Amino acid sequence: MVLLTDATLDVRALEDAVRDPAHGALLTFAGVARDDGSPPLRALFYEAWDEVALRELRQVAADTVARWPAVKVAIAHRTGEVAVGEASVVVTVGAPHRDEAYAASRFAIDTLKLKVPIWKKEIYADGAAWVANRPAGGSAT
Repeated sequence: MVLLTDATLDVRALEDAVRDPAHGALLTFAGVARDDGSPPLRALFYEAWDEVALRELRQVAADTVARWPAVKVAIAHRTGEVAVGEASVVVTVGAPHRDEAYAASRFAIDTLKLKVPIWKKEIYADGAAWVANRPAGGSAT
């Protein structure tokens, strides 16, 4: 399951998409819009080249499963305005064991941030600014 939407992300549906009786691990990562400084952040705004972004999201999921064949992966990313406190991206992994789930989840979100054409604008009370994704280990969502 891969989704690009302007609607609130349904974490339960993503988890249900990766459930498997053979899996002992279900891991959900949610990247949440947060106000981390000055000026105070009101919201994030995401814009995507939908056709390419969906193709790349599917490729991220496929690459994740290729590296960890026993896992199932669901990925959803918001477009449009996302209020502080709401999830902008969710990666859910079902796996036989927790080590695979953690590794696959980390790979999926890091690869998504590097390869998927989704752009983020920070919206403040008095203006807005487009920002670049930060590399793994950075502090951006």
